[in-house]
Amino acid sequence: MALRVGIVDYLNSRPLAWGFLTGRMPAELEASYHPPARVADLLAAGELDVGLVPSIELQRIPGLRVLPGMGVCASHEVRSVLLVSQCEPADIRRLALDRYSRTSAALVQILLADVWGARPEVVTAAPDVEAMLADADAALVIGDPALRVDRTAYRVLDLAAGWRGLTGHPFVFAVWAVRSGVDTAGLDELFHRSLALGMAEIDRIVAAAAGELGLPPAELREYLTSSLGFRLGEDELQGLREYFRRAAAHGLLPTVVPLVTTAG
Repeated sequence: MALRVGIVDYLNSRPLAWGFLTGRMPAELEASYHPPARVADLLAAGELDVGLVPSIELQRIPGLRVLPGMGVCASHEVRSVLLVSQCEPADIRRLALDRYSRTSAALVQILLADVWGARPEVVTAAPDVEAMLADADAALVIGDPALRVDRTAYRVLDLAAGWRGLTGHPFVFAVWAVRSGVDTAGLDELFHRSLALGMAEIDRIVAAAAGELGLPPAELREYLTSSLGFRLGEDELQGLREYFRRAAAHGLLPTVVPLVTTAG
């Protein structure tokens, strides 16, 4: 029986998923493509076996194990997770959250509270900045739509940069997670191979994305090679634990459970 793998259909996950996208993974790994929140829902429902999930779902879906060493991370500005506003952060009273976001939806609320003392009412919406701002003071936009935001037209806060300034840690937006009961023998090696292919062929990824997004190749190459990181090391894990701690402190998680990896 094929192992069902859920992949996020954003540019920021293509290096991780490149082996799947180019048909070079074993036939027993069957990939499907979804927004981040949908991957989490399918994994929680048992309709996926492995998924690239928003990192907060490690606390919400019982029994998940992390494939070690890989993730969607940012040490400073990430450029694709933005708070777009019409006023100063401290003055935000109503916040529209991208309906596809889970991790960043909690992150923006943590930053607003801990840095600016703001605790706005939150609503969810489709990722359309103009429509979101017609109904709210600010909008959380993630993924490819965020890369196309006109930064000259709004006040824009990069959430990874905000997290770094608050905690001194990188931020981990997503990880490969395996649901309870799935045999993980050999999976680490296969998924690391997919990432290695993606990093080796980054120019192919950039060329395809430039045509799809209508953005300059040089800008997208910098995004994939400088703004983002795909290695999950000890500093990233410390940042992830701090994120979970703060999320629980703000009532965005009921409690904090330890991270478990497939390595034991």
